[in-house]
Parts: sequence; C-alpha cells; structure tokens
Amino acid sequence: MWDVFLSYSRGDLERVRPLARALRDGGLEVFTDETGVASFTGISDTIWRELARAKALLAYYSTGYPEREACQWELTTAYLAGLGEGDPRRRVMVVNPEPGTGHIHPVELRDARHASADDIDAVVADVRAHVSRLDGPMAPARHGVRRWVSGVPQPRAEFLGRLSELWQVHSALHAHTAPLVTGRRTAAHAVQIRGMAGIGKSLLAQEYAVRFEAAYPGGVFWLNGESYEDSLRELGRNLGDMGEPFLWIVDAVPVGRLTQREVAAMAAPHPLGHTLFTLRGRAYDGLGTPVDLGPLDERHARVLIGDDVLAQAVEGHPLALALLGRAVRAGHDPRTLYDRLHARDGSLLDMLAGDDVTASLVRDVSTRDASDVLRCAAALHPLPLTVEDAERVLAAADRVPRAVAHRRARNGVAELHVRSLVTPAPDGRWQLHPVTLHAWHHHDPAPARTEVLRHAALRTLCARRDPVTLGLPGSRREAPMAAPSESERMAAFDIQVELVTRIGVQELAPGTGSLREALTSLKSLIDFTRATLHTYSIGLERGTEGGTPTVQSLAYSLINDAIRPFTGTWHPRLAAYEARCPAGVAPLDHEAAWPEAAAMRDELARLREPLLRIAERLGGISGADFGVAATG
Repeated sequence: MWDVFLSYSRGDLERVRPLARALRDGGLEVFTDETGVASFTGISDTIWRELARAKALLAYYSTGYPEREACQWELTTAYLAGLGEGDPRRRVMVVNPEPGTGHIHPVELRDARHASADDIDAVVADVRAHVSRLDGPMAPARHGVRRWVSGVPQPRAEFLGRLSELWQVHSALHAHTAPLVTGRRTAAHAVQIRGMAGIGKSLLAQEYAVRFEAAYPGGVFWLNGESYEDSLRELGRNLGDMGEPFLWIVDAVPVGRLTQREVAAMAAPHPLGHTLFTLRGRAYDGLGTPVDLGPLDERHARVLIGDDVLAQAVEGHPLALALLGRAVRAGHDPRTLYDRLHARDGSLLDMLAGDDVTASLVRDVSTRDASDVLRCAAALHPLPLTVEDAERVLAAADRVPRAVAHRRARNGVAELHVRSLVTPAPDGRWQLHPVTLHAWHHHDPAPARTEVLRHAALRTLCARRDPVTLGLPGSRREAPMAAPSESERMAAFDIQVELVTRIGVQELAPGTGSLREALTSLKSLIDFTRATLHTYSIGLERGTEGGTPTVQSLAYSLINDAIRPFTGTWHPRLAAYEARCPAGVAPLDHEAAWPEAAAMRDELARLREPLLRIAERLGGISGADFGVAATG
C-alpha cells in the first residue's frame, strides 16, 4: 500500500524528484510514474490499480498541471473517492509552486491550505500528518451508481480536450462551498455553458454528468430547453422530495425567444439543485457564471481527425472534426475531403452526417443587419472584420449615408456576437469561424445580395490599399508589399506564421522535446504549405538564380531544398529504431537512448538557419515581422 500517489505534469519532473526523495526519506511509501501516461487514453489500468492502493493523492499543482489529461484523470479519481467518504479533500492534498491559486480546480481545493513547494520539510510533515489520519487506501469506483432521473444522451468518444472546462463547470456550480476565495455564501449558483453551434456544449454537460454524478445523490435531471414544459411533464412524479443535492441540466436553451426572467424560471425548483444551462448565445449574462467554449486546440483536433490540413480547415470545430475524422478512418482520402469541403454544390458536412446539420449553425441569423454584416465578414474571410469595414461596404452597396450604414453595421455585429457567430479579435475586430462560413455558403437565403456586398467590399476596401503599405498586428515595422497580388501576400503570411512556430525554427534544447514530434511537425509543414498554395490557387515552382523571391519559389525551396532532405534521411532511421522498442519501455525513454539522437539534433539545429531565411523572405512579401531573423 502506498501512503502517497504523487501526481504531476511531466514538465515538472525535475522539480518533483527532490520532493519525492524527501517524502521517502521521511518514511513515506510514495508512488511516482516517470514513464508517463499516453495522451488521450484516459487513465491506464496501472495507474488505476496504484491509485486504489494509495491512501491519498498529492498533486504538484503547477500551471501546467491542468493541461495534462493524465493528471486530471488522477485528480478526478481521488477527488470523487474522497467525495464518496463525505469530503473531497480527504483523499487529495495540494503542493502549489505558483504565487497564486487561480489555476487550481476544483474550487474546494483552492479554498484549502496549500503546502508551499519552497518548504519541503513542511510538506513532508503535513503529508505525514494527513495520511496518519486515513485508515486505508482510497476506493475509486470505475462506474458510479446510475442516478439519471430522466433520459440523458450517452457521452460520445469525440469528447476530448475539455478536462479543464469540466473543472471550471464543477467549481462554478460549487463556488458557494468555498466562500473564502469566491466571496459567495449563498445557495448553489447556476452555470451556463455558451458557444457556437456544434462546439460541444451538450457533450461537455453530458460528460460532466457522467463523471461527477457521485456529487449529486439526489439525481441528474436532463431537460430539453427547446421544449421545457414537455420535459417537466415527462419527469412528473420522478421529481421526488428533493431532499439531497441534485444536478438540473437544461440543454439547448433557445436564445432570443425568451426573456432572462423566463430562462431563470427554468432553473432547479429547489435550493439543493445545481443548475447547468447550455445555450449558444450571450444574451443572458446575469443568468449565472458563464463557461465559454471555443474551438479545440491543434493537438486535440489532430487526434480527432487524423489529418493536419483538414484540422486547420475547420479550425478545431468539434462537430466538423468528428464528421471528417470518421470519414478519414473509413478510408476516404483526406485531400479529396478537403476539396469537397470547399465545393459549393452541397455541404460535405451534411452529407457525412446524413442530415442538414449546417442549418443549425446559422439559423440564428434572423435580421437584415446581422445577415448583411455576416456577408461582409464572409467576403473578407479569413481577414477579420471591423464595424468600420462593414459600414463602408453597406454605405457603398446601398448608397446610404455613412451614419445610417454605421448604425446597421454596429447592430449587425452586436447581434452576431450575442449569437456566438463572430468572436472578438484584437483591436476591435471580429473573426468569422470557417465552419460558420461553410454553413452560410450553403444556407444564405439571398446569394444575389451576397454578390452585391462582395463586389462592394472589393471596391471599397481593397482599393484603399493602393499604393500598398502594410502594418500587420504583432509586426514591428511597416513594409511595402512585394507581392504582385493580395492572394500571394496572404499565402506568404499564412506560411510564414506556420513556419516561425514550428519546432525546426523554435530551438529544441538538448534533452528536451521529442525527435519524433519534430519530424511529424516538419512533415505537417509540407502538407500545410501545399494546402495553402491550393487555397489561394498558387502553383509551386523552382526559383531562378538571383531572381526576386516569390511565394512559389520560397515554398518550393522550403519543401524540396530544406525539409525533404532532412525528413528523407532521418525518418527511416528513427522509424527502424522505434520498431525495436522493448515492451514496457516508454517511447520517450527509448528515443533518449538512441545512439544517433545527438547527430539528428545537431542536424535539426543546422536546419534552423535555412528555415529562418525562408521565413524572413516570406516576411518581405507579407509585410509581417515576427522578430526572427536568419543568422547568416
């Protein structure tokens, strides 16, 4: 039996090792897992077994801790084990190496006293005192007792990358239990999960209900916000006497058709109820604590879809990722799917879903102002839109005074934001998501009006760029555009942004990172470059000696002169070595023992200079300077 299960992010390993030694020197039996748990696999049988043999979990709660799926699985398991014994903090202790506590979830742990990582002797004393009060190991349950009072859709395998949001929901629902840090001493607070259609609001609510049902002995009630009264009638006598805490989920609350008072009346009908709303709009700020969902990050999107180019095309939209990912796994060619995604003769997403799923993405565009501003945003996509941009386009298209056009533009942007159809970008600009654009292309009720506004946008906005000087956000200079066309400038900018963030340009310190991930990153850069040229209808061609660099020639040099020789040499060597990895040895540990690892790292370091040189020359075309310059 272990006294302590030490849970920590792999990035904190060197900081945790002295703590583990001190705990063992203090007479404690400590379990640590230095092999790591593979991402996206949940909690392994080994970890589950060792947790069940431990008295308590000690979380080294750095800012990186919430970002690790394995850490969150471990924490949730121990937290719920303690909750089953009456106090979630009974089986969880926290070492906080950070100056603040805002990164710590759930809120009950934030309210507790945290041991300081700077005083290891005090940590050891606190841990020994805590575990001495525990009679035996924790008892995590693999499957909780079903407490569904009404039918709840079962969570799907597509749930991924939302563990921190799960804790945000739980902490907000239970903020009243930690008044020292939240200032709330009232009854349970309502929480609203908000975001655009298909972003995963219902899926997050379902997953929360499944994982945290032990916190609600009174049951989980699932109601349809679109037909709330019917849901209440279906519950009928199952409402019971409400004698224990329960979870009251109102899914898909209609936005715009109800007042805030009417929505508030849908909340749990008893003080012991914890209310969770899901809704796609932002019209009810006073309804409860908001948890806003955005797209999935690149890492999780790549896992869902299995293809970088498709993942970037839908920018982390969970519904689109799930549909396209199923198609890829069924054997469809990703490049064919990419082309079909941009076709105008029918929605690929609708075809893959077997239903008109894209209609729901834009069904809330109900007024003329919102529709026209959305058309303006679509005309400029992927560039962000400002109210002033929409104002100029509407004034030119409709030949109305600028004051009238400004009012319409302002109203349209405000409505689109309330409906979660545009998101704020820096400097007062607004961004349209590509999946919303896709849906609008297939459900625009007035395509002729769209053409009018598109032509007006080209005339009024693009014409203002002659003569062209461009200062991009984040740029430290204004540079004249060397690109002969706007498409080439945009392509240069997209490739430049992708290039300066890749592992070949950002230095890989000795002993850090993964060589396999470096190869994968460089390979995906080839795919991204090709897809970008395809998007802007630009070819790939070799440059001439001494000629002026073009997007075509720089892309050719990037793919064929810089990256391909490196990957062609090192991919087969590393793959052959990886195939000999012994059972039970973590891939990273096996890679670290590779005799050729140092030589590959040296060559990867030398690759940085030509990549930086290409990035710098792309900047001469795009006008953007990201502060990375070639050394030679």
